[in-house]
Amino acid sequence: MTLLEGRDLRKTYRLGRRNTVDALRGVDIEIEAGEMVAIMGPSGSGKSTLMHVLGLLHAPDPKDGPAPTLRFDGRDLTRLSDRQRTALRAREMGFVFQQFNLVPTLSAAENVGLAAEYAGERHGRARAKATEALALVGLAERADHRPSELSGGEQQRVAIARALVNGPSLVLADEPTGNLDSRRSAEVLGLLRTLNREQGRTFVLVTHDPAVGGACGRIVHMRDGLVASAAERELAVA
Repeated sequence: MTLLEGRDLRKTYRLGRRNTVDALRGVDIEIEAGEMVAIMGPSGSGKSTLMHVLGLLHAPDPKDGPAPTLRFDGRDLTRLSDRQRTALRAREMGFVFQQFNLVPTLSAAENVGLAAEYAGERHGRARAKATEALALVGLAERADHRPSELSGGEQQRVAIARALVNGPSLVLADEPTGNLDSRRSAEVLGLLRTLNREQGRTFVLVTHDPAVGGACGRIVHMRDGLVASAAERELAVA
């Protein structure tokens, strides 16, 4: 079943009166429910912009070409208001970023619970869901530690718990191992693969790292703002 579908996705950034960058030039993409997909390409290929459009952080450009289509779980997302986009992101999508983006003064549980509160949960229920999410990523015993007391790999697992706390259908990650050494990268990738296989969670990972691409069932290659190719891979059983 197709979970996320985009057609004719375009995005142009205006850097000055006469200087523009065509980040996306008419991208077509489909993500099936339960997939783990890597979006790869050189710097400037449009891969991060595509993730931002798919995750409703940016809207596709409606002019200068065919009307864009963006559907999530059968729903048309192109006509949503900003408030509706924010609510859908909070409740049905999760995000993981290279820089972790944890609040340094909050504990791991408080960082994770904050995402549940943004989605409308009361504080007590948000804390309970945060505890469950941290247990899922193997950090139950570190729930009361602040980011400065955690390793880079542990901080990224907190970020993954935060992305999962509301039970999203889709998790989007931008360079999720970019700040980690090879051992911790392997740990994070192993965790993502386990969540994908055992829970059927859908992941879209933007990366330049071949190891991340190698952990995914399909790689979408981008170049110059377009999809250059998309191929399935045979994964070894862990």
